[in-house]
Amino acid sequence: MAQRIFRVEQIAISVLYTKSCHRPSRARSIIKDRAGQTVVSEKRGSVLTLSINRPDVRNAVNQETATRLLEEITAYERDPALRVAILHGNGGNFCSGYDLKELANHTDSLNLEQDVTKGPGPMGPSRLMLSKPLIAAVSGYAVAGGLELALLADLRVVEESAIMGVFCRRFGVPLIDGGTVRLPHLIGLSRALDMILTGRPVGAQEALSFGLANKVVPDGQALDMALELADQISSFPQQCLRADRSSAFYSAFDAPTFQQAMQFEMSGGVSVIQSESVPGASRFVSGTGKGGIF
Repeated sequence: MAQRIFRVEQIAISVLYTKSCHRPSRARSIIKDRAGQTVVSEKRGSVLTLSINRPDVRNAVNQETATRLLEEITAYERDPALRVAILHGNGGNFCSGYDLKELANHTDSLNLEQDVTKGPGPMGPSRLMLSKPLIAAVSGYAVAGGLELALLADLRVVEESAIMGVFCRRFGVPLIDGGTVRLPHLIGLSRALDMILTGRPVGAQEALSFGLANKVVPDGQALDMALELADQISSFPQQCLRADRSSAFYSAFDAPTFQQAMQFEMSGGVSVIQSESVPGASRFVSGTGKGGIF
């Protein structure tokens, strides 16, 4: 894509992933506390799950956590074995935003890279344009910078009691992690301005009606539903999926004209016909997937 902000390939990072040996259930093993780790990663086949692990502060992000999130998501982008990532919060909340205690007590937090092409945002990976899908499993609060992290995701699975909102409005903290950029694209300018100007809480059902939430699930089930979606998405032919995804993002954010958007779609689509479309058509002819069965 043309003129991508803060390209993943600009960073050179090696990341150590920690795996759990015991899996009593898919979600329970992932959300287990890992002392001393602000971000916990778990590989499950081609799916990577990332958990913000600061439950005592509702998973507010400090500089250390922002760095870890950036490292993990950058490593995900570069790992060819991984196809989908899930971001969620440990302890009942997705993320309450940037850690305002750190902002108030450590003035070095104000030393931000203002050129978005040269460094990360305050929340870590917020300036990235990912080449592979990211799903947010939202429980509790996803507010201020936490809302901006949720907006980074392709899909948001939201629990019934979850609250989303621009809560930083009350404290004079601006949206500088993509909130004013991504939110209007997702839900339209009018609804985005409602959230941005008032800072009011938005519940799960209203978020669903806005298109801010893609699915609403009972409390405690967001991660399991996100894992199901990730398994489904990772099972599809990946070159075609990523070409279509890339075209959608280009059309929404980068394309100067309708014709250029159409050309981008065509160029990306043609490149996968021989490698994936022809074999897929052969599977269909043989009986696979007929009747709309996935």
